[in-house]
Amino acid sequence: MTGAQILIECLRREGVEVIFGYPGGAVLPIFDQLYEAPIRFILARHEQAAAHAADGYARATGKTGVCIATSGPGATNLTTGIATAYMDSVAIVAITGQVKTNLIGNDAFQEADVVGITRPITKYNFLVKDARDLARVIREAFHIASTGRPGPVLIDFPSDVQTQETQFIWPERIEIRGYKPTYFGHPGQIKKALHLITQSEKPVIYAGGGVISSGASEEVKELAERLQIPVTMTLMGLGSFPGEHTLSLGMLGMHGTVYANHAVTGSDLMIAIGARFDDRVTGRLDSFAPDAKIIHIDIDPASISKNVKVDVPIVGDVKNVLEQLLEEIELKHNQLPNTKAWLKTIRDWKRKYPLFYKKDDAGLRPQYIIEQIYELTKAEAIITTEVGQNQMWAAQWYKYKDAHTFISSGGLGTMGFGFPAAIGAKVACPDKEVFDIAGDGSIQMNIQELATAVEQKIYVKIAILNNSYLGMVRQWQELFYKKRYSYTHITSPDFVKLAQAYGAVGIRVSKKDEVRPAIERAIKTDNVVMIDFRIEPEENVFPMVPAGEAINRMIGGMA
Repeated sequence: MTGAQILIECLRREGVEVIFGYPGGAVLPIFDQLYEAPIRFILARHEQAAAHAADGYARATGKTGVCIATSGPGATNLTTGIATAYMDSVAIVAITGQVKTNLIGNDAFQEADVVGITRPITKYNFLVKDARDLARVIREAFHIASTGRPGPVLIDFPSDVQTQETQFIWPERIEIRGYKPTYFGHPGQIKKALHLITQSEKPVIYAGGGVISSGASEEVKELAERLQIPVTMTLMGLGSFPGEHTLSLGMLGMHGTVYANHAVTGSDLMIAIGARFDDRVTGRLDSFAPDAKIIHIDIDPASISKNVKVDVPIVGDVKNVLEQLLEEIELKHNQLPNTKAWLKTIRDWKRKYPLFYKKDDAGLRPQYIIEQIYELTKAEAIITTEVGQNQMWAAQWYKYKDAHTFISSGGLGTMGFGFPAAIGAKVACPDKEVFDIAGDGSIQMNIQELATAVEQKIYVKIAILNNSYLGMVRQWQELFYKKRYSYTHITSPDFVKLAQAYGAVGIRVSKKDEVRPAIERAIKTDNVVMIDFRIEPEENVFPMVPAGEAINRMIGGMA
């Protein structure tokens, strides 16, 4: 078989059903095999979008997403999507064409050192110089991407290796020396954790994206309900615990709920599960959970005590460790903490500091729009977001009840992520409604994917919260730079006409009473729909923790 044939056969055996990408000269042998391969190929209109679509597919399914691009600019266009997946621990395999092996290092046409460029933003990467290594490399790539802490893996594939012929040998087992993730927690550490839990009076569970990637939502729910411990989630952890649950505190951190941040600050025990203590969560480190003992459960030992020193580290897969902990709790059921007074304090905080906004004026408020999407989709939709104010409003006002239903760029904060990620999610879950909550700035980063969605009949819905600003940057300029709006006012196209030009449906909404009918029409329409919501131009996201401040020092309780 040729190298290109081996690649397609290996992808088939890995269970790959769809690939997102863009062709080019250095991948022509691969695309010749894709012509009749039993794998769906979705032609993006930009390689960055292909990477984000593979990412969205992976987050919606828990499977490994796959994208492909040619050498040079095709490969470098993938890098933003690869970095996005890396920061958020998402399993994707990116395949890039490369110039012929005898030309590598000669500054050949469309050559780039993709292995060197992507080394800091991949979990691992490969340069294949011999077709005999290819099957093993592909097996290892999928294994590394999807095990341990998930992440992107890149395979750089020279064009002459794609045409090289060799005997195809499928490696049934993969053994990688030095790569042995720990999947179960140390029993002694489990016992230490339970001891701290039994001694606590004001515990809080802090759930991150690792809960979702591990499939541990049910275990977190069982732990919270059995011990009566409130749960707060990171941006990446939204959906890991039902948003409407009485024990839910919503999101914590810079734009988290006031009561979540107060609970974290006032706690005497924090159980951190699959989270990495990101700076947007912790705020000023010396004021983060100052009186709390910390139990940290994570499959990545490098993430433990990296930002915040912990008292009981437990390395292992979150789902397995929680199962171990729940078994231990079953044996000590008469020694569990009494959290009644703590929960009453939290209920008081919820009453005193609810999320709210101006509802009694004629202005078109973005929070109201998110609420209406939530109500009309019955919390059953997959929500993707761009980055900025739209992202934070979507995090605050849509109550996610299931894992894999909130897809957003958390670590890298990539504008242009949400729309192609929505395409990937809709391909993964064609029976689910998929909404991209966008800003008028970020939607234009990858708006060309309207062609992809319409052509492929991937009927996602796009809700643009259009304020004619780069909203989050403008908000910072208002609050910290004396309203000096330096290059944050933007003029957008007529989104309705633009949608129509691509063959999609465009709807414009400028009044509050038009919101619900527009969303209902979008849901019923068998096409891509773009809704241009003309919201209040200087609406802000509150509450907000100023950069470098403690998370219980929030400003603005109301927009």
